[in-house]
Amino acid sequence: MGLIKSKPVCIGLTGGIGSGKSTVADFFKKHNVPVIDADIIAHQITEKNAVAYDSIVSHFGKTILNPDQTINRKQLRDIIFQNLSEKKWLENLLHPMIRKTMRDALQTIQTSYCICVIPLLTESSGIDFIDRVLVIDTPIEIQIDRAKKRDCATEESIQKIIDSQASEQARLKIADDIIINDSDLKSLEEQVDKLHRYYIVGNMG
Repeated sequence: MGLIKSKPVCIGLTGGIGSGKSTVADFFKKHNVPVIDADIIAHQITEKNAVAYDSIVSHFGKTILNPDQTINRKQLRDIIFQNLSEKKWLENLLHPMIRKTMRDALQTIQTSYCICVIPLLTESSGIDFIDRVLVIDTPIEIQIDRAKKRDCATEESIQKIIDSQASEQARLKIADDIIINDSDLKSLEEQVDKLHRYYIVGNMG
C-alpha cells in the first residue's frame, strides 16, 4: 500500500489505558497530521443535549448526573466496569455513532495520512476504514501509575479497566507499527518523528 490514493491513509492508533495515546497523538499534530479521536467524539456526543445524552440518562437514571445536569463520567465509568451487561449496552449505543462521525471526518481530510485514535480497536468490529495499525506498548505498572494520577482513581478500578481491555499480546498481534512507551517524552517524540517520516514517504508495503 502506498500513499498515492484517493483517500488519506488512516493509521489506527491504539493502546491500553494510560499507555500515552493522547501524548503520541499530540506529537503527530506537531507535524500537522490530522487526528480523529474516538474518545473526544464520545465526550462530544454524550454532552448535555447531544445526540446520546437522553438515551444514557433514560437508561441509567438521573443519579448519574452532576448538579449542572452533565453526565458524571467517573460514576458512569464505575458502573459499566462493574457490570459487563451495562458496558455492552453503552458500547452498542455509542460505537455506531462514533464510527459514523469518524467516517464523516475522514471525508474532509486533504493530507496524505491521518491518525485515528481508537482505544478499543483490537476489541471492536465494524471499523473498516483503518489501513494500518499503530500500537503503543507500555508496561502495565506504568499504565496503572499514569491512569491513577490522571483520573484520580484507585489501582483496583484501573486494573478492572485493564482486565476488560484486550491483552498486550492481542494488540501486538494486529500491529503494523509499534511505539514503546517506557521511557521519557524525548524518546517518545523521536519514535513519532521516525514513523511520520516513514508514513510520509509511503514505504508501507
